[in-house]
Amino acid sequence: MAGHSKWAQIKRKKAVTDQKRAAAWGKIIREITVAAKMGGGDPAGNPRLRLAMDNARAANMPNENMDRAIKKGSGDLDGVEYHEISYEAYGPGGVAIFIQALTDNVNRTVAEVRHALNKQGGNLGTTGSVAWMFDHRGQIVFDATRSDEATILEAALDAGAQDVETEDGAIIVYTDVADFHVVQDSLRARSLHWESAELAMVPRTLVRVEGTDAEKMMKLLDALEDSDDIQKVFSNADIDEDSLAGS
Repeated sequence: MAGHSKWAQIKRKKAVTDQKRAAAWGKIIREITVAAKMGGGDPAGNPRLRLAMDNARAANMPNENMDRAIKKGSGDLDGVEYHEISYEAYGPGGVAIFIQALTDNVNRTVAEVRHALNKQGGNLGTTGSVAWMFDHRGQIVFDATRSDEATILEAALDAGAQDVETEDGAIIVYTDVADFHVVQDSLRARSLHWESAELAMVPRTLVRVEGTDAEKMMKLLDALEDSDDIQKVFSNADIDEDSLAGS
């Protein structure tokens, strides 16, 4: 990911979900279900649900799938009980990894996470061991080839965003967690369309990973993201793709 780790990982995750739409839909349905259970089934009064539904539409999910997930979360239909859990870990080259999961079986999920880490030379850490290396922030990503940087910068700062960065073909708007939905609504009101939006764990600094460690890290990210239980994976790895075998 050659010097552009944060945005390159966003692009990579998008490519993965494009190839595995059914798996992506499964993760979004879990999020919609949990959001509806926690905050009710009306997206107008439930920002978390509204965000999940935005992501569902971006993934071309049919409305009937969203409606069914909301009804399960609201208790109108029988559904699975999901638990929110996070894991902190170290990957190849000593990189920090923060994993967020929604699962109906915590024992199964931790076993999957541990197996994926051990196979690629990583290991689980204790609570708080790597979280301090990340900032919890809102992150709204625009495609720089289809968006005007000056317009987004002005709109984002007027809406209360913390920062706007241009990186490797993307314009990234960062917000405080408390202001995330307000900034989203303000940008939407100006008819500005983003590629992705999420509450993310943004690394404070990056760790360069090359060669064998880079290959292991790529395989580890694939394994974690392929798990149905795992919603999001964040790391501070700056993966040098040029050093990978066959590059």
